[in-house]
Amino acid sequence: MSEKRDHGGGLDAAIASFGGKRADWLDLSTGINPVPYPIPNMPQDAWTALPDEASFARLYALARSFWNVPENAAIIGATGASAIIAALPRVIPHGAVCIPGPTYNEHGAAFAASGWRLGQDPSHALIAVHPNNPDGHIWTVRDFEAAYTVIDESFCDVMPDKSLIHLAARPGVVVLKSFGKFWGLAGLRLGFAIGDPQIIAKLTDLLGPWQISGPALSIGAEALADPAWADETRARLATDTMRLDQLATRNGAELVGGTTLFRLYKVKDAQAVQDRLAQHHVWSRVFPYAPEWIRLGLPAPDRWAQLESAL
Repeated sequence: MSEKRDHGGGLDAAIASFGGKRADWLDLSTGINPVPYPIPNMPQDAWTALPDEASFARLYALARSFWNVPENAAIIGATGASAIIAALPRVIPHGAVCIPGPTYNEHGAAFAASGWRLGQDPSHALIAVHPNNPDGHIWTVRDFEAAYTVIDESFCDVMPDKSLIHLAARPGVVVLKSFGKFWGLAGLRLGFAIGDPQIIAKLTDLLGPWQISGPALSIGAEALADPAWADETRARLATDTMRLDQLATRNGAELVGGTTLFRLYKVKDAQAVQDRLAQHHVWSRVFPYAPEWIRLGLPAPDRWAQLESAL
């Protein structure tokens, strides 16, 4: 049995330890937008028919437009960015990979499981989470000189001006996009790999046909065709982030970094703070490698009072 890796979420374990019903809990551990894209009405055949080529073509065309994908970059969607992360080590030529951290740990786990050597030399392969999870570090074009580069932009839709999607035109580069964070639809399981056509072609073969469900194709297309919702959401997230920072720092936390979907704070004892919040049914994220770090996502508009009471 494989070792379970540390992630946000896990609300069932929190409930087992601290009680309450799921509806009682405010889960701030994941960095998922608490006001998700509204689910549109879908045609019945989104559920009953195998996805057709036209549905894929529509989704990919809208994705190209929304993210300004370079013309010579290829694109493939899958059941979440995590499925792509797991597959990438099998379609990039083996060697040593550099994954600067601390960062999202599924990248390292995927490459290690495929027999890659994890090290500090970025010349062959470099994995960059942009902005980084959990500290929000922003990468620049000057950072990328590896033969193969994966840029994970799962949280970058809150700051489209910082996107490095134009690098998807380079040989050996793959940019990842996630639908679970900014659109708040983690359960939809939709993600994209964009970049080097040779790598994307291998991913396509590995993932197989119908790798996106009919409902995900339909909902994803509607969302990507709605830039006004995206603009309004970015503005709301920025305002709510300022409110969260003021609340946290007023209660003794020091801001370390983050994005407008999650904030990383330094406290004296993160585990103690997490336990105290959990007593009020507020779930947070702590890190085994950094006992002073605690990460909080944003509450839904009608749940701020619960967080304020807990802090």
